[in-house]
Amino acid sequence: MLLFIQEIAEEISKEENQEKTLSIFQLIKDGGPGGQVIIAILFVLLALALYIYFERFFAIKAASQVDENFMNQIRDFVLNGNIESAKSLCESTDTPTSKLVGKGISRIGKPLEDINTAIESAGKLEVYKLEKNVSVLATIAGAAPMIGFLGTVIGMIVAIHEIANSGGQIDIKMLSDGLYTAMTTTVAGLIVGIIAYVTYNHLVVKTDKVVYQMEAKSVEFLDLLNEPV
Repeated sequence: MLLFIQEIAEEISKEENQEKTLSIFQLIKDGGPGGQVIIAILFVLLALALYIYFERFFAIKAASQVDENFMNQIRDFVLNGNIESAKSLCESTDTPTSKLVGKGISRIGKPLEDINTAIESAGKLEVYKLEKNVSVLATIAGAAPMIGFLGTVIGMIVAIHEIANSGGQIDIKMLSDGLYTAMTTTVAGLIVGIIAYVTYNHLVVKTDKVVYQMEAKSVEFLDLLNEPV
């Protein structure tokens, strides 16, 4: 009998000393309905941020690829008076730079100031296209941590409510649900916010490079028009 009791005591001791591990799914599950709603919202924002990033990344990457011989060909066509061939080359090259040059070519024969104005207007339109939906990433970067903190406040309210209604006997399970909500939503909000912030800044840098490229080619084209025939 004594040996049996000793075995039970050892088994209980092993269970108490057993290391407890908790998966991310279990943390979300234990966070309660409030935490699960917040996590679901953050997951949607993360998916949206990643979609916008990759869609814009490949679009900007394609826009930055300009044939090194493009301006040389334009130069030859313009100096030789072959304007139609220059227009056809711009139309067949689907990049922001080619569209700016094409807009300038279509104004050849008009005052240089008018050509410059037309190129600037076309440039603003192309920049707008490049920056499409990028501002949404900035919004997500700012909103996600605040949504996470909202979950934190909800979790703490739940925990305090359980303490207030415990009547001196705190239910650890209900209290832990509130704390799980507070912690998991904070972490999730920060993770989504950091990802959105990094991807936003990366797209801004790549867009700026394309804009600088457009400006350089536009100046090169205007210089071409100023060359003596």
